Formats: sequence, structure tokens, C-alpha cells
Amino acid sequence: MSQSTKILLLCNIGLLLFSGIALAQVGKNSELFQTIKKKDSLLFKIGFNQCDMDISASLLFEDLEFYHDKSGVTHSKSEFVKVMKNGLCKENNPNKIYRFLVKESLEVFPLYNNNKLYGALQNGTHYFSPEKDMDYSSSNNDAQFSHLWIIDADGQWKIKRVISYNHRSK
Repeated sequence: MSQSTKILLLCNIGLLLFSGIALAQVGKNSELFQTIKKKDSLLFKIGFNQCDMDISASLLFEDLEFYHDKSGVTHSKSEFVKVMKNGLCKENNPNKIYRFLVKESLEVFPLYNNNKLYGALQNGTHYFSPEKDMDYSSSNNDAQFSHLWIIDADGQWKIKRVISYNHRSK
């Protein structure tokens, strides 16, 4: 690598650092990170894993859009709840699976409009298992996800958009 290329690379890195672009993710101890982490836990530990659809529904906008790389698009909260009730959360479902967050993968990026926080983008890795207790190293599959959380008119955090992708078996 030439000296001029190295200087150009260092200048670009410096520009990113000073512009705030490279530091846009909030700290893991921040109030925003902890809020989104708690909402994720409600959505999945209680809503998904325990099939408490009232909890799940309370965290979703009516016009939810859920994009899944294996099962297509869900176009509303009511459609999502119906799919869950008739599928994964069907009574006595022998194919029940549980979702777990890879904790160290969680990232939260704040969204502002005129310096006012209106939402956050949550990214991470999660894995799935038919067992209630499993760690990531024992899992045979995982996926990436992005959740667009928006603060509603009542000041509550709700999910507007979901993208679940890169589902793979290890």
C-alpha cells in the first residue's frame, strides 16, 4: 500500500469518527439500549416463547410489515397474530420452537428528527430451538434481524417494520 493510499485511508477513518457516523450505535448501558433490550425480551421471551399474543400485539403497530427471507411478507399486526396463533403458538404444537437472542450481537441505533428521538433501529442475531433452554454454541441455526422501533403518539415503543434474514443451519 502506497504512502498516499495510507494517508487517504486514515483521513477517511478520521472523518467517519469525527462526523459521528462510526459512533452512531448507542452504548450498551444507555437508557435507549436498555429500553429496546427490554422490549425485545417482552416480545420474544414472553410473546414468542410463551405464546402470549396479547404482549406481542401490544408491541406492534397496526400497519406492521414483517419481511422474512423464508416465509415471505406479513402485512399487518392482525395477520401476524393470526399466523402465530395458527402456527407456532397453536395449542399442543409438537413443532414448537423457542427464540433466543445472541446477547453480544445486539445493536441499537437512535433515529432523530430535528434532534428529537422518534425511534431506533435494532439489529442482532437470534437462534431457534425446540428446547426451552439452549445456548448459542449448542444451536444448529441462526438468523439476522432488524426491527424498526417507533415511539407512538402515546409515547410507547412499538415495532413498525421487521426484517428477518440470513436464516441458516450451522
